[in-house]
Amino acid sequence: MLLGASRRSAVVGLVGTAVLALAMAGCGGNSGSSSTGAAPSTAVDSALAAKVPASIKSAGKIIIGTDSTYAPSEFLDNDGKTVQGFDVDLFNAVAGKLGLKTEWQSSKFDDIIPGVSSGKYNIGVSSFTINSEREQQVTMVSYFSAGTQWAAKAGATVDPDNACGKKIAVQTGTVQVDDVTKRGKACTDGGKPAITIDQYQDQGIATNAVVSGKDDAMLADSPVCAYAVKQTSGQLALVGQIYDSAPYGYVLPKDQKDFGDALASAVQSLITDGTYKTILAKWGVDGGSITAPAVDPAASS
Repeated sequence: MLLGASRRSAVVGLVGTAVLALAMAGCGGNSGSSSTGAAPSTAVDSALAAKVPASIKSAGKIIIGTDSTYAPSEFLDNDGKTVQGFDVDLFNAVAGKLGLKTEWQSSKFDDIIPGVSSGKYNIGVSSFTINSEREQQVTMVSYFSAGTQWAAKAGATVDPDNACGKKIAVQTGTVQVDDVTKRGKACTDGGKPAITIDQYQDQGIATNAVVSGKDDAMLADSPVCAYAVKQTSGQLALVGQIYDSAPYGYVLPKDQKDFGDALASAVQSLITDGTYKTILAKWGVDGGSITAPAVDPAASS
């Protein structure tokens, strides 16, 4: 994956025979659709609002690039247009602290960082794992923590540490691609059958491939796998433990560290007043909460 990201799943309505419908909805997530969210009732912090870049402040809104195929982080509602998820609720609250409305624009995941750097988007909010490669190119603000998790059909026997000969689904452009590629090399180096790696642009389609039996297992970010298991009504089950936990970060242009400071402070304010916990609990991802958001925190390579 370009710039190695932990990530992504449009598991909207993925229950029983709704699997195909999910895949279609997930594809729609990259069609360039957008949705606008009003600033939450959160009180505006004037000191933080003063750090908003003039161009964003004058527009009164912040344009956000997101890959809306990654439930429960960011995914499309049943109308096929409105972006929802815990990332969305949380950042809408952050924007409210800054006196801004939000405009969410769906994009392919790999296109978001270039879009932020070029000015197409003011910010990228899409479950981006913070790593040193990214921090060399953009400013990142931590707000959550997630690791990698595997999932397979309920009752299946899949060992992440010995998946040789298995067909594994993964979303293109994620650290999970690197992860399973290394595992596959270990298999062939040890004289065992190779892992067949099936890459999908949309995590929802990757999930469907496991539900349908096309692939034996998948790996994705821990909240994504947990949500997929829940939404498939027992058709999938988690496999093994969460590993390689790392923070998610908001993506800003490299020269906007002051704005990054304002975002980190806004997240900290939401942590202090309980809004942060309430939002994460709503989506069942409170296990990934953090206590000290930061601008460009130390990251692994």
